[in-house]
Amino acid sequence: MPLALSTMWAQQARFLNDFHAFAETARAAGFDALEVSHSTSEAGLRECVSGGVLPVQSLHAPTPFLTTRRGIANSALNLAALDADERAEAVAATLQTVAFAADAGARFVVVHLGHMAGGPRTQERQLRTLFTGGQIDGDEAARLQAQAQAARAEAVPAHLDAARRSLAELVAVAGPRGVAIGLENRLHFHEMPAPEEMVTLLADYPSSEAGYWHDVGHAEVWSRLGFAPHVRWFELLRSRLIGCHLHDVRGITDHRAPGNGTVDWELIRAGIPPEAARTCEIDQHEPEPLLAQAVQFLKERGL
Repeated sequence: MPLALSTMWAQQARFLNDFHAFAETARAAGFDALEVSHSTSEAGLRECVSGGVLPVQSLHAPTPFLTTRRGIANSALNLAALDADERAEAVAATLQTVAFAADAGARFVVVHLGHMAGGPRTQERQLRTLFTGGQIDGDEAARLQAQAQAARAEAVPAHLDAARRSLAELVAVAGPRGVAIGLENRLHFHEMPAPEEMVTLLADYPSSEAGYWHDVGHAEVWSRLGFAPHVRWFELLRSRLIGCHLHDVRGITDHRAPGNGTVDWELIRAGIPPEAARTCEIDQHEPEPLLAQAVQFLKERGL
């Protein structure tokens, strides 16, 4: 399976309006393909697709980046919104990404399925403070974790129903065009889906139409904050796993280059099926030499 590099790393001045140079850098580091992130402009997306340097394996919705009529980035639109107009706008933005993917011959569109109003934001902020202070294993953290679970359970049902409708609309268009929707696990606890919710959402679709996209860093942060053990995602969803974002975590800061953090990569190797698509989602602050080192690191670990 090819190893792609996300254009997340291209958010640097030297690649402004020059995604050909980004693709050349990715190829020189040992990557075989690209994933176009939702931070990428339409010009950048088109340059990645037509540049001829590396194939585009996946697109991360909603790409290309646009500012909506609401005055917000299209990535801020909520596929689980209770407001029908916002949900419809989020679906339309994601379907635009599906169209670009189909035209480019990309097999996957990675999707953030949304978030809930309210929910456990306050508790998560406090848990992050406790983690930074080395107190995540104490009684106060346990109290906050229980509160977060309760707040999420109260807020999620209505949003989950909206998310289910959005997914159905996406699959109805993407499936006939040969594009699979990859539902990504999210970073924050008010975001969706949780592991059990992911199982339910995917139950009505074959993996060729919709599957699970495992984000290593997001699952690791959830685990470190006490929301769900990292291995839980694999226990419930390995059979539905169609792709992954590979990045490392230091503390609770993700999007480090693989090998530049403290993730248990043996757990990841065991959890990722051989046929799953792979993208390194490394942020623009990681220095260039770490790209090639990440490729070698993953090769040595069978990833």
